Amino acid sequence: MRTTKLLYSGIAIAALSAGLAGAPANAQEADGRNGGVQATGAVLTQATEPEQPGAEIVVTGSRIRRDPLNQASPVVTIDDAAIQRTGLTSVADVLQRLPSASGGLNTKVNNSGNLGNPPDGGGVGAGAAEIDLRYLSAKRTLVLVDGLRYVNGTSGSGIPSTVDLNTIPASMIDRIEVLQAGASPLYGSDAIAGVVNVITKQQQAGLRLSGQFGTFRAGDGHTYNLDASYGVQSKGTGTSLVFGASYVNQKAVRSGDRRISQFPNPGQTACTDPVGGCSSAAVNGRFLTSFGNQTISGPPDATPTRAELRPFTAADRFNFAPFNYLLTPSERYGAWMSFRQELGGGTNLRVKASYNRRNSQNQAAFEPLFIGPDAGNGAGSLFDTLSFDATNPFNPYGVTLESGVNPDGTPNGRTANYSFIARRLVEAGQRTFNQQVDTFSATATLDGSFAVGTRKFYWDANAALGVNDAHQSFTGNVRADLVARAIGPLANCTGSCVPLNLFGGAGSITPAMLNYIGFTERDKSDQHLWDYTLNVSGELFDLPAGAVAIAVGFEHRIQSASFTPDPIVAAGLGADIPAQPASGRYNSDEVYAELRVPLLKDVPFFASLEVDGAVRHANYSLSGSSTTYTGTGLWKPVADLLIRGSYTTGFRAPSLGELFGGRSRFDLPVTDPCSSASTGQFQTNATVRANCIVDGVPANGSYAEDPGQLPVLTQGNRNLSPEKSRNITAGMVYSPQWARSGGFASLFNLEANYYDIRVRQAIAAFDPNVTLNNCALNGDAASCALIVRTANGFINQITGTLQNLDSIHTRGIDLTANYRTPETGVGSFGLSLSATRLLKYVLSASNGFIVLDRKGTERGSPDQAFPKYKGNATIDWQSDWFGASFTGRYIDGVVETGADNRLDSRFYGDVQLRLTPLVMGKRFGISAGVNNVFNSGPPPCITCSLNNFDPTTYDVPGQFGYLKVTVGL
Repeated sequence: MRTTKLLYSGIAIAALSAGLAGAPANAQEADGRNGGVQATGAVLTQATEPEQPGAEIVVTGSRIRRDPLNQASPVVTIDDAAIQRTGLTSVADVLQRLPSASGGLNTKVNNSGNLGNPPDGGGVGAGAAEIDLRYLSAKRTLVLVDGLRYVNGTSGSGIPSTVDLNTIPASMIDRIEVLQAGASPLYGSDAIAGVVNVITKQQQAGLRLSGQFGTFRAGDGHTYNLDASYGVQSKGTGTSLVFGASYVNQKAVRSGDRRISQFPNPGQTACTDPVGGCSSAAVNGRFLTSFGNQTISGPPDATPTRAELRPFTAADRFNFAPFNYLLTPSERYGAWMSFRQELGGGTNLRVKASYNRRNSQNQAAFEPLFIGPDAGNGAGSLFDTLSFDATNPFNPYGVTLESGVNPDGTPNGRTANYSFIARRLVEAGQRTFNQQVDTFSATATLDGSFAVGTRKFYWDANAALGVNDAHQSFTGNVRADLVARAIGPLANCTGSCVPLNLFGGAGSITPAMLNYIGFTERDKSDQHLWDYTLNVSGELFDLPAGAVAIAVGFEHRIQSASFTPDPIVAAGLGADIPAQPASGRYNSDEVYAELRVPLLKDVPFFASLEVDGAVRHANYSLSGSSTTYTGTGLWKPVADLLIRGSYTTGFRAPSLGELFGGRSRFDLPVTDPCSSASTGQFQTNATVRANCIVDGVPANGSYAEDPGQLPVLTQGNRNLSPEKSRNITAGMVYSPQWARSGGFASLFNLEANYYDIRVRQAIAAFDPNVTLNNCALNGDAASCALIVRTANGFINQITGTLQNLDSIHTRGIDLTANYRTPETGVGSFGLSLSATRLLKYVLSASNGFIVLDRKGTERGSPDQAFPKYKGNATIDWQSDWFGASFTGRYIDGVVETGADNRLDSRFYGDVQLRLTPLVMGKRFGISAGVNNVFNSGPPPCITCSLNNFDPTTYDVPGQFGYLKVTVGL
């Protein structure tokens, strides 16, 4: 039954693009020749065979030259034609559609001041895009460019451990090879879930130009994409040069312009709906004091009095939802070059360089200013300690609203008489976060060959330099120390100080008040990479079944990074997300060896049999040493059928952000089970009530806060140990010669792969939802110790320091199929299928009794769906001058963890038409398409971070159409 459903989910859909589930034989050649889909001028045509059998080349997943039809590991190739047929302008968006991918950060994620720094030590990563394989997070997928490491990204808001794919100029990409298996013995740290190898253009003849415009049917999200490249080759001098530039401008889609995201919860139509979710930080203010729960009755008021106050109701809460982005604006432009010079004697010099600028933006609603002992700013914020002095001319109560604590949080001997004052600073405008990210990468390679007796060996020496420099500015923040003066004793508000009116309602805060307390926050971060590698490969001696081959190499790598928040924020004086500086550096020395031994060939039941193995030893300056190994067996009982299996150990050294990340905050959208509101369990569950009282919740049930965002303090940990992994894969590839020679197909192959990955000592913070529930439901002392509550029961902070959790265990099955007819009188037809069945995904926490089964669920914030089935397929027709394809993507339904909600399955359909007129030597082409032609909306999600859907899994609502023109000269 399960197999039937998997086949149905893969075959009944039509998805992504022709070649997206490319033949496993596609590979990277030393001379940069395309495999699978070839480019001629500006016209993209399907080749009849991915590679010629017997051609030995460098394949992602092995450093030994081999026939790619005998690929030892499951590799999916996405070539330039496949990318172009998606209509997408971000390579990350293309990769995230792979069934084996599990989303990741992309430009649909608008989390900056909305939620703050996620609890992974990496920072917000605003505007960046990542690739996450096998639901193991992007930090466990290694991204290479031409087989070499690439500098990690950053967005001026932390130290990520991942490559930002939006820093790689799109026009330089020839194809992408995705190794869907662990490869630490070959590539080192981070390659636990797999490897993404971006292969760049290395040669080209003439000029190629392309331009694309796309937009949503709703009239927003306009996207412009311009690419240009030029190449020259001189056979006489052995010189090859190609260079180019790209420009992408993606306009915003606003949350208020789609029905699903107009309120904090799906289906909500007003803040008075029982589901709640709107903010206490109202435009007219919420004043929770010993005098009551109140707001101003007639704003704006420059002279508020106690008589003008009235009870605060749900109708007064603020709907922040429509002020966010569904699709963030992003402008990217870059330039690149690739140079090759033959030096004689079979030696080549290769130099490559690229530069990319990203200007991106996140936006949130007006700053919610919370002041008082129950404000929940956490991290020792000064705002949690402030008092409103009786002499402040805008204090309507006539007495000091006393916090009861000193600025350092210690009791001051006076009795607190208010909980918090919350005010939405609409006068300051929306919070806007602007990122400017510059990325530079350069590599130099010497490669060649030499002979030892009759044996030929290949060598290459590489040096790679990468720099990522990011700056972020944030408008709409205010300073706690200046707010303290502006609401404190009037006698102390002298000089430039202007008393602050937080009680007069919307419009009562004057420009002079804002100019005094406000500031533009400026943060910066950078990452640097220096990587030096040396590789030698060749054949040692012959056995009856073939030559024994070997590859050995050495790598020395240095990585450094820093994050410098605005000095005001670093001092703990900002009203928005707190952050502390962080910096670090490490180096590693690594050696590896790979061996291929053919055992049998051309005997009954053994067309071939070989074993491969690799071992790598790495010594990290901060994390110690580690040795990983892999063993692979490949058996061809007949020439057309390959059966393979492997066992691999892996590791991942803690990243600089995980080790040195400073203390910050993540605002988790969650329901506190200790609340007496209808959404909590304090009043309905005696066990919860007893446990919550022990944890500091008032026994009288006065703590009755509706669901909202709770502060989780995130922080790196210098005592982290490396992660260890074990990866088992098994699979088979059927590529029948009879189908090609008999005229049935020009391309036909079937592939099935099984994977089983276990990660031990996984680095993460405890899930705050689990922490809250373990404390409230089970009375777990360790969980309760991570929760800090105020005297009134409000959560001031939940500790989320990174640590080594016990294990992640996942396993599943991948299926792919590719078929293309021979040429007919009306062209050729093709079908590509790719599907994944998730069999298991279990997270076991370090204390041993917390087990989370993620299979078939939606985690919610941080957003991630774990569907049991995902599938892509394409039906394609290509004639001499016209082409058409229908692509579809299927995502199985999931159940939302922590909510009584099911996210139903989704099917997305994409259509593209291509015209290549028989003029200009077929160097002119037009393509037009519509993505999401059936207008499928994302399934509503209750616990997702923003916009009521999971942006790592589902599309922005609406149909997206595009038109592209290509010219080759």
